[in-house]
Amino acid sequence: MCSTVCYTLFQRLTGTTETGGEGKLEVKMNNSLDKKITFASLMRFTMPSIIMMVVMSMYTVVDGMFVSRLIGTDAFSAVNIVYPLISITIGLGTMFGVGITAIVSRKLGEGKRQEANENLTFVVLVAVLTGLVLTLAVMAFLKDLLYLLGANQDIYGYCYDYAWILVLFFVPNILQLMFQSIYVADGKPAMGLIVAILGGLTNIILDYVFIAVCNMGIAGAAVATGLGYLVPAVTGICLFGLNRSGNLHFVRPKKEWRVLLHAVTNGSSEMVNSLSGSVTTFLFNVILMRLAGQNGVAAVAILLYLDFILIAISLGYSMGVSPLISYNYGCGNPKKLKKIYRVSLLFNTGIGAVMTTATLIFAGALTAVFAPKGSDVYLLAVEGLKIYAISYLFKGYSIFASALFTAFGNGKVSAILSCMRTFVFLVIGLVTLSAIWGIRGVWCAPVLAELLAVLLALYYTVKKRKEYHYI
Repeated sequence: MCSTVCYTLFQRLTGTTETGGEGKLEVKMNNSLDKKITFASLMRFTMPSIIMMVVMSMYTVVDGMFVSRLIGTDAFSAVNIVYPLISITIGLGTMFGVGITAIVSRKLGEGKRQEANENLTFVVLVAVLTGLVLTLAVMAFLKDLLYLLGANQDIYGYCYDYAWILVLFFVPNILQLMFQSIYVADGKPAMGLIVAILGGLTNIILDYVFIAVCNMGIAGAAVATGLGYLVPAVTGICLFGLNRSGNLHFVRPKKEWRVLLHAVTNGSSEMVNSLSGSVTTFLFNVILMRLAGQNGVAAVAILLYLDFILIAISLGYSMGVSPLISYNYGCGNPKKLKKIYRVSLLFNTGIGAVMTTATLIFAGALTAVFAPKGSDVYLLAVEGLKIYAISYLFKGYSIFASALFTAFGNGKVSAILSCMRTFVFLVIGLVTLSAIWGIRGVWCAPVLAELLAVLLALYYTVKKRKEYHYI
């Protein structure tokens, strides 16, 4: 009985059915991308991706909670200093995943299924090789990199113990992020949600076991996070490798360098976004270390950790809706594209208002998860979060606009939007406003950056409307 239930669940998640007479598996052509576009249908389709991104954002946040509460704020600062290294793999995984997803979604829309699978397999192999090279390079220069990122003698030990373990999981992190995008293109966002939850639960449970029970300290947090990456990575390899009858699966790859270049350039905005995040996190740490010491670094870490969760909704929606945009663009269906754009505009505007209001109301409660009430770190973080909250009014649309142009295959515009939002505008704001207003200027910089970014996004969406016909 149990095996029958599990087998039926596998069929539903993988999109396969069993023929009556011969007992063979045959693919049930996935038409989930070819659907009527309404607000309700888009919410149903994107909700697994939204929940998935929230769960995945919990990886780093849960580490921060356990490390801050059970080890101390110095260790918590160390986790934030190491984060730029991890964000490189996040950028690579997202770049390869979003880039190849746009390609295979469009080719499925054009009926070129075999080409889609060949392209998918080739890009995944290149991503694995890239991750291995990056692992060796970072391990060779890890000590120097940690000092470059802002570690000092007081917290270097924490930084090293956390970083060297996570470096070993670079490849699984890249793969799990790739697969989350590919699940959506394959019409199986529910599968992506399930494996993300399994990975998140693995991380949370092992965080407690390794830190609180086994007394492994910050190294335990790193091992728990790495194993959390490994679960969805291995699941994706098994699903796309063994389920040969699925719409998307691994086949004998063909070296298509033009496809690889297209995937990389098309997903470059996501890579730019992640690398920019590394640089700006570094800049945040350096400025606040100068203005407020390690308490300042811990305070900005709290803001960035909470930001992971709060923007996960917008990121998840954009990830979920992108294959629908690519598919309908490939089919030449401007009517559906216009509906998708209108619903997306409504959703991102509404969710931005909700997040800003909620963050202002619950700033103290959110901060108290990481730092004791009344502490210097707590007071700094609450002040910063109440200012930072205003940026959520603008973030959602800017994130969607970047994803929109990626889905159309216009990596150039998408990269410009991401680079200006997460790097250029933010760096200008941090350097200028911190010199004028000190710590308060640091908190105001993201608000200025997001305001300028949404104005730029609106400019491009109006400018390109006749080319892509979404307005």
